[in-house]
Amino acid sequence: MKTLKYILLSNIILVFLLFGCEDNLELEPEQSLLPEIATSNEANVQNILTGIYDEAGQTLSYGGRINLASELLANNGDLSWNGTFEQPAQLVEKELVPDNTFVRDYWLNGYEVSNQANIVLASLAVFEDDSERNRVEGEAKFLRGLIYFDLARLFGQTYEAGGGNTQLGVPIIIKAVLNPDDITSPSRDTVEEVYNQVIADLGEAYDLLPNSNDIFADKYAAQALLARVYLQQGNYTAARDAADDVLQNSGHTLTATYDVAFNNDQDSNEDIFAWQITAQDPNETQGGTEGTNEMNTFWAGQDFGGRSGNPDVSVNSSFFTIFDDSNDTRSLFFYNNTVGVATTKWQSQFANIPFLRVAEMHLIRAESNFRLGTSVGLPPLDEINALRDRSNAAPLMAITLQDIIDERKRELAFEGFALHDIKRLQGTVGALNYDDNFLVMPIPQRERDANPELMQNPGYGN
Repeated sequence: MKTLKYILLSNIILVFLLFGCEDNLELEPEQSLLPEIATSNEANVQNILTGIYDEAGQTLSYGGRINLASELLANNGDLSWNGTFEQPAQLVEKELVPDNTFVRDYWLNGYEVSNQANIVLASLAVFEDDSERNRVEGEAKFLRGLIYFDLARLFGQTYEAGGGNTQLGVPIIIKAVLNPDDITSPSRDTVEEVYNQVIADLGEAYDLLPNSNDIFADKYAAQALLARVYLQQGNYTAARDAADDVLQNSGHTLTATYDVAFNNDQDSNEDIFAWQITAQDPNETQGGTEGTNEMNTFWAGQDFGGRSGNPDVSVNSSFFTIFDDSNDTRSLFFYNNTVGVATTKWQSQFANIPFLRVAEMHLIRAESNFRLGTSVGLPPLDEINALRDRSNAAPLMAITLQDIIDERKRELAFEGFALHDIKRLQGTVGALNYDDNFLVMPIPQRERDANPELMQNPGYGN
């Protein structure tokens, strides 16, 4: 039976916004404690840590909208937006404005996650047991590294392999904000500096975390995320070795069939890390039900929990040209609705959201091996054919880099990789080059009004 997966301290809600004016520190007095009391013992700090997963998994971030942003910004006609919300429509049209509320919420939620991680890291002295302290520190650094990685990818120009990467990323803040006097007005750090912070956090998380950690991040979740980061950088040796470590030592394996990897109430054996969804935890702060799977909200038909767009995001016929075998299960993982075709990946309203899957690690190792001319773990051809065999696609007799990239698109479609793969592979979105200003989000106007040190991205005004 599915258990309640987020255990929040009933008498405390910590919402620390790093930017803004009078609402920089939002506390609900009727159910809040002073920060110094909230961080005074192990149980409270543990509950703050557990609450960070809740924060990061909200609908406006990893509960759906970060993935939506990547897929819609990268869209070049394979998808249609049928919904009524203007904010996602701006993503499709590549016409984002600085007051887009989805963009604002990506930023705000990211810094809420970061600050709560900083609070936990500043409170480690309350833990007497070394293994518990290490676990808590490792989880907080995993979550902080994760959020800075995606903030950099959304709000900064893409990481250029071999370059200085002096282009602006986002402010790095590693000091906990516990009261208004702690609030600063930081400027933006470079993309290189943000990536260095991400890699440092995830590397330390890997060293600190246990081999397994129930539904929470363990050392292999940190290593899998590192593999993703290294691939984005074009550091293929590090990406290959991190993915190989996960594949060899984590105990996670591909599910027997493709469909079993999705729409699960509990993590499958393929899930290295998944966002846990439950309908049992009301979230009045966001005005909804905590644990809502917003991938389902936007991508499913109305009969399966989606919005009235039925679905809001439909898949067009041009997408299916990528499949080279009509028997490929992945080409059949769709269903028809009133308005268009929906992916079956997000059909269950309260299913967990897979975030780090074994399939991705196979793809990272295969691509990295191919580029390096190595066969660590498996030869690239065997690795790709293992994925194809799982999906009933005919094996390839030989392989090219494009074959691997195409396999990645087939396997990971609609999981939030589209924009980031176009950028790292230096592709295009229609007439826009991978480094076009309008494939980068604007710094939210709310934040620039409060912090004059935040320089706006090119193309969005001063």
